[in-house]
Amino acid sequence: MALTISSFSAKKLACIIALYCATQVNFLHAEEIMTVTAPPHGEAGKSFVNTKEKYHSQPFSDGAGLLSTQAGFSQIRNSGTNGDPVLRGMFGSRLNILADGGNLQGGCGSRMDSPTSYISPDNFDLVEIVKGPQTVLWGPMASAGTILFERASEHFAEPGMKGSVSLLRGNNGRADQDISMSVGNQDGWLRVDANRSVADDYKSGDGTRVPGLWKKWNAGVTAGWTPGEKTLVELALSGGDGKARYAGRAMDGSKFQRKSASLKIEQRDLTEHITKLSWRSYYNETDHVMDNFSLRKPPAMKMASEPGSVVYGTRLSADWEKDDALVTFGADAQQRQHRKMQQQGWKADADYRQAGLFAEWQETLTGNSKTVTGVRIDSIHSSDLRQNQHASRQATLPGAFARYEYTFPDMPVKIWSGVGYTERFPDYWELFSGKAGSTSFKQLKNEKTTQWDSGIQYQTDEFDFWASGWLNRVNDYILFDYSSPTTRTENVDAWTVGGEMGSAWRFAADWKVQSTLAWVRGENLSQHSPLPQMPPLEAKVALTWSKNQWESTLSWRGVASQGRVAKDKGNVTGRDLGRSAGFGVLSWDAYYHVNERFTVGAGLDNLFNKNYTHHLNGAGNKQFGFSTDQKIPEPGRTGWVNIEYKF
Repeated sequence: MALTISSFSAKKLACIIALYCATQVNFLHAEEIMTVTAPPHGEAGKSFVNTKEKYHSQPFSDGAGLLSTQAGFSQIRNSGTNGDPVLRGMFGSRLNILADGGNLQGGCGSRMDSPTSYISPDNFDLVEIVKGPQTVLWGPMASAGTILFERASEHFAEPGMKGSVSLLRGNNGRADQDISMSVGNQDGWLRVDANRSVADDYKSGDGTRVPGLWKKWNAGVTAGWTPGEKTLVELALSGGDGKARYAGRAMDGSKFQRKSASLKIEQRDLTEHITKLSWRSYYNETDHVMDNFSLRKPPAMKMASEPGSVVYGTRLSADWEKDDALVTFGADAQQRQHRKMQQQGWKADADYRQAGLFAEWQETLTGNSKTVTGVRIDSIHSSDLRQNQHASRQATLPGAFARYEYTFPDMPVKIWSGVGYTERFPDYWELFSGKAGSTSFKQLKNEKTTQWDSGIQYQTDEFDFWASGWLNRVNDYILFDYSSPTTRTENVDAWTVGGEMGSAWRFAADWKVQSTLAWVRGENLSQHSPLPQMPPLEAKVALTWSKNQWESTLSWRGVASQGRVAKDKGNVTGRDLGRSAGFGVLSWDAYYHVNERFTVGAGLDNLFNKNYTHHLNGAGNKQFGFSTDQKIPEPGRTGWVNIEYKF
């Protein structure tokens, strides 16, 4: 197991430290963003994740990996990287995922390049999670939830520079380099984010070599201008590329190219009551190549395909405040085009156009209670541009929610309850992919989701506790059927029910224990069977000791068996292969803070080399020696070391 920093990486670190010493300017430290496992006061049903927080595992190579650490999330994995996130058993466009305020789409008809595969968490500061249809502010209401990957705006009281650099090395060839640096003054700033991550195939707990190598990079530049105390202008340009080998697919990804641009303009206190006016526009382009020969032993028949997508959109919103009321209202629009590379160049095969109006109203009723309501309406038009097709369909989609929040007087207890309704237009993979069937574009109906969600939060200096429960009814739920040679989509009626809870207890001066629990159950009402692709009951417990400059955590993840399955039913990426066994995995990590700037960490994931697989993992490809319906195993014991320097 190689756990040494390469000479190249060491030289990079030395150069950065030397640069810091030579500049001799006043370095400013960004305000810490607190990571919470419960909704903060005033933010019912919402949570935030600090991407710079030290997690109890190796850094994540994609956005789905980071989300899987949060209660209620899991992912569909096909080996080492680029999983597809699942929230409360819901997948795909039921999750609204935005980066820098913009929507990002992959190209593969089977979602080999899911949106989160283009997102490197290290390039962002904060992830905001809204579970369920409980916001109307960020495009058509998502039935499962809305996830925002955001960068914090910089603030410089005087000229200076700040940032961080980190290096990681682990076994299975894992090597990461990451740098984030900002320079600026009172009038503006320039920020650079760049990272590179590579890994080889890994070994499972029983020693099986599992194809799962990846090599990817992401980089971006953000320029900010503050011509006045109440005005902000931000322009961000970024891009990335990579490759990945998949144990669970017949083809690999030899190209994951992304080009992105976004512009944000904000003006605060425009009038007495309009406290903020905001305009955002974005452009995201992806170019994905998949083949069966560049990253594996070429078969007799070589195949390759190059799909991609272009997404651009805009959003204008305003905040209006008076007395105890806050209304956020505005309009947004987006165009998404899926395309394929042909001999004559790119040719579009599908086009989506959306325009929407929204308003969200918060009002404090008393000193202890608040209501939040929202409504939006969207017009969506989709065109089938495939050869000899050229059909179109259009829909007007309503969405609304209402929530009541109450904080008990003289008690650290808050409760909330809300209901939301949304209609979802079928996405590209449900209408156009090869697995959707030949009649899906004309016959597939829009999903209609009604969800009730309630929760409680208790918070003191020593003990935090939160819990939420929800009930979800979906009419015309879109289901993929793999039971016959010709895969097809269909509409069924369904419901899901579940709950999540978490706690943090500081039971001694140097000790803390944290835990989360998540459970979901789904039922296909039309066919009187379980709803497929439902993750099993999952619990996480972490025991942390910290004193002076040391911090060490022992974490355990336990997952129950899953016996409720709908064999050969699922979604465009995964299907139920059969029952799955439960497992428990123990991991350990430790960090030593040499000083305020320099930290050294090390860890062992899967400490006892457990051989296990997740219920949602795909089946291994026969070209790599896996039998039919044999789920891809997870990595065995994995060691790593990490160093970080803040300047």
